[in-house]
Amino acid sequence: MTGYKIVGKHKKQQKKLFMSRGFVKEGDQEEIPLVPPRAHLPNGVANYVTPNGFEELKKEQNSLVDERQILKEQSTENNRVQINYITAKLRLLEDRINSAKIVDLANQTQNEVRFGATISLYKEEENCKFQYQIVGVDEANVSQNKVSFLSPIAKILRNKKTGDKFTLQTPKGNTNMKIEAIDYQQ
Repeated sequence: MTGYKIVGKHKKQQKKLFMSRGFVKEGDQEEIPLVPPRAHLPNGVANYVTPNGFEELKKEQNSLVDERQILKEQSTENNRVQINYITAKLRLLEDRINSAKIVDLANQTQNEVRFGATISLYKEEENCKFQYQIVGVDEANVSQNKVSFLSPIAKILRNKKTGDKFTLQTPKGNTNMKIEAIDYQQ
């Protein structure tokens, strides 16, 4: 009974025809795109975002929807792989948008480091100043001095106040720092 699958308790009850994917033409197979995952957010951890970060997620969503629509208008058949890729990216993005918890920066404790704070720091050994903003995992970008609230430096800075000193342990050694200012402006 090759090509048949027996369904039910007795062989005589029902037969269901099935075909191996090996017999389907290559062009008829649905391609499953490999989509890189979004920034890691551990299970059970809230997806905090700044208002600006949420707007960036929405812009990304609109851009992907527009790109997918253009590809469909050009040729759904010829652009099937790209359309599937964008659709998969949109699913991941929409999960993040739907789980986002927008933090109102005006309601944060203004004199303490919390989510959304931009912190001005002074490195004692190097006699230099720099800033970091603590943001959501999707908006983190070190080149823009935005660090995830899950990052080691954000965890060390949490609840500290202006004037507090701390030591950051890095692979290169310890770095002594001082908080010079805390700001919650976008």
